[in-house]
Amino acid sequence: MTTNKQIGLLSLPVFVAALGYFVDVYDLLLFTIVRQPSVMAVGATAESIIVDSAHIINWQMSGLLIGGILWGVVGDKQGRLKVLFGSIVLYSVANILTSFVQTVDQYAYCRFIGGIGLAGELGAGITLVSEMLPKNKRGIGTSMVAGIGLFGAVFAYFTYQYTKDWRLCYQIGGGLGVFLLILRVRVAESFMFESVKLANVQKGNFLQFFKSYARFSKYIKAILIGLPTWFVIGVMVNYSNKFATHLYGDNLIDSGRSVMFAYIGIAFGDLLIGYVSQYFKSRKKALLVFYSLSVVGMVLFFSSVNANDTRMYAICCFLGFSTGYWAIFNTMAAEQFGTNLRATAATTIPNMVRGALPLINFLFLDILQKSLGWTIVQSGILTAVIVMSVTMIAFVFTEETYHKDLDYLELDQPLP
Repeated sequence: MTTNKQIGLLSLPVFVAALGYFVDVYDLLLFTIVRQPSVMAVGATAESIIVDSAHIINWQMSGLLIGGILWGVVGDKQGRLKVLFGSIVLYSVANILTSFVQTVDQYAYCRFIGGIGLAGELGAGITLVSEMLPKNKRGIGTSMVAGIGLFGAVFAYFTYQYTKDWRLCYQIGGGLGVFLLILRVRVAESFMFESVKLANVQKGNFLQFFKSYARFSKYIKAILIGLPTWFVIGVMVNYSNKFATHLYGDNLIDSGRSVMFAYIGIAFGDLLIGYVSQYFKSRKKALLVFYSLSVVGMVLFFSSVNANDTRMYAICCFLGFSTGYWAIFNTMAAEQFGTNLRATAATTIPNMVRGALPLINFLFLDILQKSLGWTIVQSGILTAVIVMSVTMIAFVFTEETYHKDLDYLELDQPLP
């Protein structure tokens, strides 16, 4: 359908997409890292900090869900670059506003705005890079984007450790966004999008995912294969200090430090998985390798091997590495849908996975611990078994997309 010069792995679009995701992850994980001092500074008490923190993070996750749909539609209707510009403006402004909040509610509202902005970054970047790279380099290119970008969490951790000023950390995030905005002026639009801009097909119609059983099935499976990533970070690593208390007693585990180690692992995993996929010439075989490592990591986490702080941090790093398939997971989301629906898929699917965390937490905290009275370790093990079982069922029925040509359309819903 289209002919156009394709880009290389070291081209500006790949670099800018990677830097964009770096800033995205910095902002997304910053709240986890500065949660206690920042929430206490805006009025929380020792008794209310858990509830207030949950209030803020729920607003941010709600923003991610809404923003995922919003930016996906914009990306398919107006172009991938419109999303990359618009999303970064929004979350840069939200970061700066967050640095001035004085109440818990103000904090929550600013993170909601930030969540909307953050939702568009990765999906649009992965879509743009996937459409501009030759298909035999897509996996490596998107791995570079995710692998480099995920070091944003490490940067956020050390930025706070160096400054000890959570307000300044948010201002730095806003400044990084402005710098990135300047870089993006020179990035060209995807030629695949340009070729279908005037085509007589529906573009960015989120409801199209629900109008065909085949498409709906693909969409749901694309979400479910990513569930372990946020279970590991949002439950196992995030509550690593509480797990440590039950597993081996007295400890000095800092959950923010656990997140930092996990994201170092995730970054290296994402950098590697593109080459694993290239070696096997298969997305699914690469995923299966990393799923297997995830199971090993979960067994180690809940076993007697995890007996001191050093081992806990090491296992968190290994767990992060084992879930370092965010790049391939997002690439598969982009590869499974036509150009007129691709940005919507690639933007909404990762945010649906992020949005599944409250449901996982509901099972882990409310049902298993509060209602049934299970210990945190028992609840963690059963939740892990359920999440991995659901993921593996979806994985078995997910299509292989390694060799797929992306230059096609979803044509079953033409405009009148």
